[in-house]
Amino acid sequence: MKKNITINLCGRLFQIDEDAYELLQQYINSLRSSFGKQEGGDEIVDDIENRIAELFDELRQQGIEAITIEHVKEIITRIGKPEELTGEEGKEGEQQHDSNGTNWEEKARSAGQKIYEDVRARTAGKKLYRNPKDKMLAGVMSGIAVYTNTDPVIWRFLMILFTLCYGVGIFIYLVLALVIPEARTPEQLLQMEGKDVTPQNLADVVVEGKNQRVQHPSFLRLLFIILMKVVIAFAVIVSLVVCIALTFGFFGVLIATVSAMVLPLNSTLPFSLGAMGLEGAWVSNPKLLIIFVIALFLVLLIPIYAIIHMVLSLTGKIRPMGVVQRIVNIVLWVIAVCIAVPLGISIANYHYDYYQERYQIDYTTTYQGVKMNEDDADFLRSGSWNLIKAENCDHYTYYGMDGQGYDNARFMDVFNDNCEEVFQAERKEKVEPGIYQLTCYARAEGPGTFIYAMGKEKHLQSIPVNENSEDEMGWKPITIDSIVVAGDSVAYGMSSDKAFTGEPCRAKWFSAMDFELTRTGDLPKGKK
Repeated sequence: MKKNITINLCGRLFQIDEDAYELLQQYINSLRSSFGKQEGGDEIVDDIENRIAELFDELRQQGIEAITIEHVKEIITRIGKPEELTGEEGKEGEQQHDSNGTNWEEKARSAGQKIYEDVRARTAGKKLYRNPKDKMLAGVMSGIAVYTNTDPVIWRFLMILFTLCYGVGIFIYLVLALVIPEARTPEQLLQMEGKDVTPQNLADVVVEGKNQRVQHPSFLRLLFIILMKVVIAFAVIVSLVVCIALTFGFFGVLIATVSAMVLPLNSTLPFSLGAMGLEGAWVSNPKLLIIFVIALFLVLLIPIYAIIHMVLSLTGKIRPMGVVQRIVNIVLWVIAVCIAVPLGISIANYHYDYYQERYQIDYTTTYQGVKMNEDDADFLRSGSWNLIKAENCDHYTYYGMDGQGYDNARFMDVFNDNCEEVFQAERKEKVEPGIYQLTCYARAEGPGTFIYAMGKEKHLQSIPVNENSEDEMGWKPITIDSIVVAGDSVAYGMSSDKAFTGEPCRAKWFSAMDFELTRTGDLPKGKK
């Protein structure tokens, strides 16, 4: 059994056992001995002690009540031994590498570790705020400089470079000015600089603020302040409208969820699963539906909470949301959207499949005794096409680019994968006696399909086979001249019926469109 003692490290109390305390004391004494010869060594040791206190705080937040020797050893390993921090061991290691060859991988890892430790040391114990004490516009660059312990001129120069890149810097600055809160209270000013919030430090900040001369804002800064106020006012108005809409949506989803849990599955009442089209998803995959509802609640609730928090913070009733909290909310909202959208699509597919299977919807109809798709029937009916024969046809129309280059045009199209379609469609037009010309566009995958016209005699014109693979549409102009019409009507159409054309069909598909009949002359005298 080991005895625990209470120590005061950088103004914080920790429980630590005796062995761990002795090791920690030896480590701190060795640090003071190593850095005592250097200028500013005491400040370096104080920073290291602050870092140790932060690591102890992290252990306490993890539920560890007393620090053990193993914890202290791990912390010493992370921070480094005195000889490593002073660079003595590094010099020996460098000489050894120079003698044995350059180890680039180890050097890169060491450089990365040094950069990481340097950033951690610069930002330790600080919070990111806009600096009101040294600002040209909103104090963004000065606040970042204080947070990283660097010169604000560097950040301002970088922002100017970004601004020269198509004005990107202006957008970045406005976003940072809206996202990063301003250090307004003495406590926030101390947190920005990484100082302990003590009565003495708070008093110093207050006295410094009173003694600070009032600076008259420049024209550029005044213009920026006005712009920021306009942007903030507009954002508040839009946010309130969005918040109201999201609130209605949230209560709608809440009512729908409660109603769906209470009402029977197949109920026709509003907000039941059946009425909302969620019956299929509940029957097929209830877990997916539950996850979707939870994600939908998050999608609605996170913006509502953020907008209400923003409005209350602007009125001064609560503190502004911290940077970390804002980032967490944004990440959670994006994750919720990424979950809700694909699950919503899956639920729609479940609804479609369930509805089809349950009600066995049949979108086919009958046209002139032939069963076909409703779109096919509507096209043939609107064109007054008469089906002479229609056997072994998978469909009768299709849509795509026509012979004139217009897209999404519907045309007559017959298909059978085994070239067994027997098809003949015909249209009759009332005309005066005379000589006529029939024109259209047609295409075919193979031989044995024809465009025809029936006047005094039968005229057949074979549809050219599309042999050019690069010509995806393959439309060819077809012309039948000298159609003699002695009566009062002429018939025309397309056919693959061997009994009518005299040739077998060896095409998987063939199409025709834009039939046009034109009178070209009168009948010769003496002919009827």
